[in-house]
Amino acid sequence: MAHVDPRMQACIDNCLDCYAACLSTAMNHCLQAGGEHTEPAHFRLMAACAEICRTAAHFMLIGSPHHPHLCRECAEICTECAKDCERIGDMAECAEACWRCAESCRQMAA
Repeated sequence: MAHVDPRMQACIDNCLDCYAACLSTAMNHCLQAGGEHTEPAHFRLMAACAEICRTAAHFMLIGSPHHPHLCRECAEICTECAKDCERIGDMAECAEACWRCAESCRQMAA
């Protein structure tokens, strides 16, 4: 594999971790917990967050010059998702993954 800048590699790793955390939390924890965890707006936000994280990682992995745009959007959605997970509660792991990804993506978008 070609050399990837360490900051970009960290961002890729954070994006993929967030993708896994959001998808796993939504499909396992949220579906089992019900209530606010499965409200359409929250559930859609978690799905959107997982997908934008996966897509941002993909754009960085293929060396696309468009990755800063995706990273900017990813940071915005991850921040929104982290706040919503904290609002509902009992999703600390997901919220932490979102905060880490948001910070990494902000750096890549700069």
